[in-house]
Amino acid sequence: MKYSIIIPVYKNQASIPRLLEAITSINKHLNDQLEAVFVVDGSPDRSYELLRRGMDGLGFPAQLLTHSRNFGSFPAIRTGLMAARGSYFAVMAADLQEPLQLIIDFFTALSFDECDVVIGARLKRSDPFFSRLASGLFWNLYRRLMVSEMPDGGVDVFGCNQVFRQHLLKLEESRSSLIALIFWLGFRRKQVNYQRQQRQEGKSAWTLTKKINYMMDSIFAFTDYPIRLLMRVGAIGSTLALFFGALVLVARLYGWIHVPGYAPIMFAVLFLGTLNLFCLGLVGTYAWRGYENSKQRPLAVVATTYTNQWGDENENVRVYPQGSRCHIPSNRSGNENLAVCGDFTRCENRE
Repeated sequence: MKYSIIIPVYKNQASIPRLLEAITSINKHLNDQLEAVFVVDGSPDRSYELLRRGMDGLGFPAQLLTHSRNFGSFPAIRTGLMAARGSYFAVMAADLQEPLQLIIDFFTALSFDECDVVIGARLKRSDPFFSRLASGLFWNLYRRLMVSEMPDGGVDVFGCNQVFRQHLLKLEESRSSLIALIFWLGFRRKQVNYQRQQRQEGKSAWTLTKKINYMMDSIFAFTDYPIRLLMRVGAIGSTLALFFGALVLVARLYGWIHVPGYAPIMFAVLFLGTLNLFCLGLVGTYAWRGYENSKQRPLAVVATTYTNQWGDENENVRVYPQGSRCHIPSNRSGNENLAVCGDFTRCENRE
C-alpha cells in the first residue's frame, strides 16, 4: 500500500455506511493503493460494531483500533499515524464534511513531492450562522495569540509524508495542540482550500466546552502571552500608581485631603498591588521557561541535507532514525538527503 487514511471516530454511527462508501471511492481514485486506519476513540454508540461488520467487505487493507476511553481527536490521530503502514498519510473526518477530492489532492501533492505536509484550509462552511460566527471568532483569536500562519477558517485535516510523520510522533506532549505542532515543525507546507460541506448525519461532538479546553491547552502549550500581559499590566499599573501617589501626596501637603492616613493607604494599595502583578509576571516567566524545557522539543529540526562529491565518499546517502527502513527515490538527482532528529544511523542506497 502507498497511501494511508487515518479516521478518528467518535459518535459517528449514523455516517458509518456513507463513510465506508467514501473510502472505497477514494481507493478507486488511488488505483487500489489505499489503507484505511479507523480509530474509535471511546465512542459510546455502535460505531465500532458497524465498522467491524463493514471492514471485511472493503476489498483493501484496513485497520480498526479502539481506545479504552475517550482521549480526544488528537490522540486518536496520533494512534492512527503510529499504526499506519503507507508512505503518505492523510487525516479525514468521519462526519464527511470535507470533500473527498480534498484527500485525493493531499495525496497527489505528497506523491509528487510538492511538500512535506499539506493542510486543508476552509474558505466557506455550510453551517448555521451562529456556528460560523463562533468558529470565526475562535480561529481569529487562535491566529492572534498562538499561530500567526493559521488560515482564517482554521485547519481540521492534513496530510504528510514519512519524514514529517516521524518528527510529529516524536513530540509526545500531553494536553497540547496537534495542529499547532504542525505549524511549529515547519517543513515544506502547502495549503489546499476547500468549502466545508453541511453535516448530513448526527450532531457534532465538538462542543463549546471542548473548544474552550482546546484554546486553553493551545495557549498554555504555545505562548507565554498571559505572563507577558501580566507583566505589562503590572509595569503600567506601577507607573500609574507612582503618578497618582504623587498627586495624593501633593494634595495631602496642601491640605486638600483631611482624612488621617488616607494618603499612605492609597499609595500602598496602588503601588504594592500593581508591583505584585509585575513580580508574578517575572516569576511566571521563569516557570514558563522551565515548562518549555520540560516539553523536550528539539531546538531545531533538520529537513534536508546535501553533501557534495568531495564531502562524502558514499554517494546517495540519507540519514534516518536508527531502526527505520531505508529507501531512496530513484527520481532524485545528486546526493540530496532527508534527515531527521534522533539517534542517527547512515543507510546506503539499496536500490
